[in-house]
Amino acid sequence: MLLPVIMWLSKMTRANNFLIYRGSFWNAVREWNLYLPNPAEYGDSHHYGPLFSLLFSPFAIFPLKPLNIGLLLWGITLTLFLYWAIRHSQFNKRQQLFILWFCAHEMLTALFMQQFNIAIAATILLAYYLIEREKDFWAAFFIMLGTFVKIYSIVGLAFFFFSKHKGRLIGGMLFWAVVFFLLPMPFFHGWDYIVEQYYNWYVSLAEKNALNAGSIMQNISLIGMTHRITGMQFNDLWLIIPGMVLFALPYLRFDQYKNMAFRQTLLASVLMFIILFSTGSESSGYITPFIGIVIWYTAAPWKRTRWDVFLLVFAFILSSMSPSDLFPAYLRREYVHPYALKALPVTIIWLQLCYEMLTKEYAQRAETTSCE
Repeated sequence: MLLPVIMWLSKMTRANNFLIYRGSFWNAVREWNLYLPNPAEYGDSHHYGPLFSLLFSPFAIFPLKPLNIGLLLWGITLTLFLYWAIRHSQFNKRQQLFILWFCAHEMLTALFMQQFNIAIAATILLAYYLIEREKDFWAAFFIMLGTFVKIYSIVGLAFFFFSKHKGRLIGGMLFWAVVFFLLPMPFFHGWDYIVEQYYNWYVSLAEKNALNAGSIMQNISLIGMTHRITGMQFNDLWLIIPGMVLFALPYLRFDQYKNMAFRQTLLASVLMFIILFSTGSESSGYITPFIGIVIWYTAAPWKRTRWDVFLLVFAFILSSMSPSDLFPAYLRREYVHPYALKALPVTIIWLQLCYEMLTKEYAQRAETTSCE
């Protein structure tokens, strides 16, 4: 609870993303295009789905001055949502505490940018947890909720093969897709306006994807890092397709599906993959793969090596601490930002994770991974 308060005190008058989110609600009320840039007010444009404008309404109705209470409530809501998702997961107490402490600084980084990425991480965790609990209809709720805001949560489908009620999961996704598609219409000027905004959303995402390649603060991913280090411009599919193949190969180990440690490690892979292979990845989005790093480290039924410990520390120093004032400014300015090196430790860990999922036995700890 201290983290959103710290964010609020430091960003009360400089919360640019919050202003964009707030503006999306009031633009919807005025029947304006949600995705036109507004350089005079906040120098950027909105990139979330029309549903988000409705979801943000409780925070947008508060005045910005004198205290910007909406910003404080937004930070608290994001924090509690992720905290609740972690605490109600099937991780044991050791894993939960490890996630909360190890990811605290990354959480603060995301809060400073007022990012919805915190909620995206929560929706993925809850989708996994609810499928594990055989509550597929509600897993579909969180998959579709995140998808209709920022697309990323569609990766919850990665847990489809672990579901014991696949028909219920698919039916739930269709149901909630219709609900979330229609939900903004009674509040924001009906069918024609909202359908137009969905089209505008698609256009804005296509334009943003084209701009990400040239932005030093975007495409902080395996894709961006490779482009910047090599100085070569090539089709991203040369990395994305091998990455998808490598991600998918562990699904062939059907005999491991019964082991919770294996399923948790696949969750960790999902949390890292969506950042490493997205041109829209930014520093504040790394709360998602950092949760994955902890799951990778703690879920394994074997004893971790010194190399694994080194990777954990390496990720914390280079990926988590590099945006902060505790990291040498020269290194950040000359190396980390220009070459997207924040993605480097996560890339190495994800590659090792893939190797482990293809070669290791996950059975030993299957009976001890559930929460007491």
